[in-house]
Amino acid sequence: MPHTKLDAGVTRPGEDFSRVALTTEAVELLRTMWIRHGPLMFHQSGGCCDGSSPMCYPAGEFITGDSDELLGLFDISDGIQPQPVEFWMSKEQFNYWSHTHLTVDVVPGRGSGFSVEAPEGKRFLIRSTLMDWPA
Repeated sequence: MPHTKLDAGVTRPGEDFSRVALTTEAVELLRTMWIRHGPLMFHQSGGCCDGSSPMCYPAGEFITGDSDELLGLFDISDGIQPQPVEFWMSKEQFNYWSHTHLTVDVVPGRGSGFSVEAPEGKRFLIRSTLMDWPA
């Protein structure tokens, strides 16, 4: 069965395409984490390729600033009450990933650091594909 994806809303000025998506499995885990931790956010500050793990924090726990780029905004709700989840990346990191579309998936394994899924025996993982727009 192929993964269904939830595309993020566009957040970068001048763009009309989503740069990041969530698999159904990622949405399900995020909903569980939302119940435990409240509103959530992602930040990708390291990694250069497939297999990198974005960190998931309670919203506002990781302070973003001028050195960060908001790549997308998800609504993981079931349509009853909005559940926004922002996806941030450091601008330096974005320089490496700017030509790719990112999909956040879930795999077995321990999450890293302070990411909220760490105790669940699962971790978020980035899968990337090259974007195909003209240069």
